[in-house]
Amino acid sequence: MPEGHVTHRLARALTAEFGSRPVQVTSPQGRFAEAAALLDGQPLVGADSVGKHLLVDFDPGTVWIHLGLIGKFRFNTDFPAPNPATLRLRITDGRTAADLRGPQWCRLITPDERAAVIADSGPDPIRDDADPGRAWTVISRSRKPIAALLMDQKAFAGVGNIFRAEVLHRHRIDPMLPGRELPRPVFDALWDDLVALMRAAVEVGRIDTVAPDHTPEATGRDPRVDRHGGEVYVYRRAELPCHLCGTPVLRTDLAGRNLYWCGTCQPAGSVGVVEVPGS
Repeated sequence: MPEGHVTHRLARALTAEFGSRPVQVTSPQGRFAEAAALLDGQPLVGADSVGKHLLVDFDPGTVWIHLGLIGKFRFNTDFPAPNPATLRLRITDGRTAADLRGPQWCRLITPDERAAVIADSGPDPIRDDADPGRAWTVISRSRKPIAALLMDQKAFAGVGNIFRAEVLHRHRIDPMLPGRELPRPVFDALWDDLVALMRAAVEVGRIDTVAPDHTPEATGRDPRVDRHGGEVYVYRRAELPCHLCGTPVLRTDLAGRNLYWCGTCQPAGSVGVVEVPGS
């Protein structure tokens, strides 16, 4: 499932490409046809994102999109649209098209419903209006493992499996540590780290989490080769040596998702550190 930086990049791109201009809106697949007809020919006011929710604003309402596990929203210049039977939504100015396929949902909502989407989401580290105190309230009262809480979109909107694994490793936190045992200074450092990492991912379009001292250039190791791109410490590196200590990276299942960590850098009961080693 795409993490929050992906939807923020999409919001930026939609606004830059179509913002404040009339666009053609269609649903070749037919499942969004009635709503598309209401929007067709209207100006696309702009697009926004909170967590993994993409909000595309028109005067008649907002298109609320959640990509889910298989959804794709891509820009192209193919006319007519290829594979229309799978195309839920097409937005175009006649030169460039933004094509949505396979979303978890795509709905036209009212301004009040749009406000509710934002209000019901947890604080999003990419947004300037995020209040980390809301996340701390959830964390500090919970017996759940911090690794589970980081994936709770009511606590950390937009954080997914990659950012979860990487920020825990960067701060040497035991993934199974109960949230209420996490010290406030470590939480504050973790939040600030998420802000920096996730905003950087919006800019470059990939997730890089490795500190300067641990990059391939600094250590002489081979660059990572993975479809997700970016340099990481533990994500999808099970049984490979930790970039810090050489211990094989561990993997387990937590709430139906793969969890990766280093048993040496993140020993059982570790409450973490404020400073990121190697930065």
